[in-house]
Amino acid sequence: MHHPENDPKYLGLNVNKGVVQPPSINPYLHLRKKQQRKEYSVKEFAEGILAGNITVLSQAVTLVESSKPEHQAMAQAIIEKCLPYSGNAIRVGITGVPGAGKSTSIDAFGMYLVEKGHKLAVLAIDPSSERTKGSILGDKTRMERLSVQENAFIRPSPSAGSLGGVARKTRETIVLCEAAGFDYIFVETVGVGQSETAVHSMVDFFLLIQLAGTGDELQGIKRGIMEMADGIVINKADGDNVEKAKMAQSQLRNALHLFPLPESEWSPEVLTYSGYYALGIEEVWDMIHRYIEFVKGSGYFDVRRNKQSKFWMYETINERLRNDFYQNAEIEQLMPLLESEVLSARKSSFVAAKEALDRYYSESKE
Repeated sequence: MHHPENDPKYLGLNVNKGVVQPPSINPYLHLRKKQQRKEYSVKEFAEGILAGNITVLSQAVTLVESSKPEHQAMAQAIIEKCLPYSGNAIRVGITGVPGAGKSTSIDAFGMYLVEKGHKLAVLAIDPSSERTKGSILGDKTRMERLSVQENAFIRPSPSAGSLGGVARKTRETIVLCEAAGFDYIFVETVGVGQSETAVHSMVDFFLLIQLAGTGDELQGIKRGIMEMADGIVINKADGDNVEKAKMAQSQLRNALHLFPLPESEWSPEVLTYSGYYALGIEEVWDMIHRYIEFVKGSGYFDVRRNKQSKFWMYETINERLRNDFYQNAEIEQLMPLLESEVLSARKSSFVAAKEALDRYYSESKE
């Protein structure tokens, strides 16, 4: 192509040459493909987990959390191989109202254990957006010291609006973490009420974190959560808040006396501490260890774990039946028709439900 600016009469002009247009496809793409994540077999997964390989453990947990049938089948095979090596950790459930400082407290509690030479896994059920199903997964940012420790494994799991599924997956993740050699497991709840029941059914000690100086200390606490707690701790007992924390401690102790003695026959204790300043952390751990020693001595420790195993067997059956029902091709076609009949008042909810179940069972018999 002729460019007039290159004519001799325009010698005073300096024309810079253009750059070569880069290719539309990344030339290094073939190198990336070579560096893709290694595909492990079930045996390699199990061996890696038992050797304490965090990378392999993380990938196994990803399989557990996956909804793909092939991933679920592989995850169950891995769990089956790891199960004989699990059950040796102390499992602590941690709950509290939003803003109570759960993550800051876990950071302080966890650092105490790691500095004592223990290995800790933190399984945090993270709230998800109801609109996008996305999750902040911000626990690692709030556990600044713990997240960089070699002997700490922090795994946030988005709740994705499905508490039951996440709870079962958390239970399965506990098995893998224990097989990997972690001797303490923390399970942090979403803190929305219903999740407490699920977490209580998979831990040895259930810790409730409370705040002082926010009005009536007992208001807004569900009695059920108070009855589930094996210990209650009041956070932010520092500075000008120390007296308020002590007053809240007295009120909670009086309230606990009104409740019947729990099945473990352990009287829940109420302590004050400061997660931010790491004050009173040792006293909290002394309480937890006294409880573990008490229930192991009475035999309740094994009774509770056996009950939990039985509970999760039935929960898994219920979830599998529910998934099979809704993933049935004929049911998927039938449900929108039944919904429209219910919404137009041509059929009651109960009749529509019976019709769907009858269709499912009749197909199952064929």
